[in-house]
Amino acid sequence: MPYSFHWNVIPKDLPELVRGLHITLEITAVALVAGFLLGMLLALFRLSRSWWLSAFARGYVTAFRAVPLPVVLLVFFLVVPQLLVTFLHLPPGTDIRRVSALIAFSLFEAAYYAEIIRAGVNSVPGGQINAALALGMTPLQSMRLIVLPQALRATVPLLLTQAIILFQDTSLVYVIGLGDFFTIASNVGARDGTTVELILFAGACYFCVCTAMSAVVRRLQVRFGGISGSETI
Repeated sequence: MPYSFHWNVIPKDLPELVRGLHITLEITAVALVAGFLLGMLLALFRLSRSWWLSAFARGYVTAFRAVPLPVVLLVFFLVVPQLLVTFLHLPPGTDIRRVSALIAFSLFEAAYYAEIIRAGVNSVPGGQINAALALGMTPLQSMRLIVLPQALRATVPLLLTQAIILFQDTSLVYVIGLGDFFTIASNVGARDGTTVELILFAGACYFCVCTAMSAVVRRLQVRFGGISGSETI
């Protein structure tokens, strides 16, 4: 017997779906900004002449890239919640799942952004650095004024591609019971017997957002060029 779709249930469930969408967008935005900033710092550490800074950054990147994201989420939720409460001085009633997800995603994404930025820095010809030093710039000035602007321009497509992956990966917060857009769609569908409709609707939303962002990435690749994904491995 063919399944009878009931698309009219979607409008009444929109308030709950919007609540989940807010969680999804919050995690994406915070992890994108915090992960990028920490990733840039790690990339500079990795390229540093200081062996211990370079070793620390290499170990950090290797550790996070070798562990699945759900495991990272579970570790921050199950193993270190009390540490988070103590060090961050969280007020009573704070949703530790939300805080755990924000921190875990930020730290996880930083490992990937670090490698993207490092590849961008390595793509800048060494002659430009030598020329900057010959003009009297310090290594820090040459990195800030000459190298990083070119490196970031070259890595814009890859940075945005990683942002798309981040947006998709937010659905993994279901492992710690946090209600993001996809989780709430699934739960509401199971509650009302409209799982098929809401899952298809959620999938269509992800598809539209990711397709639009992918189109932007392709336009930027044509405009800016840039490094390939294989250079970040």
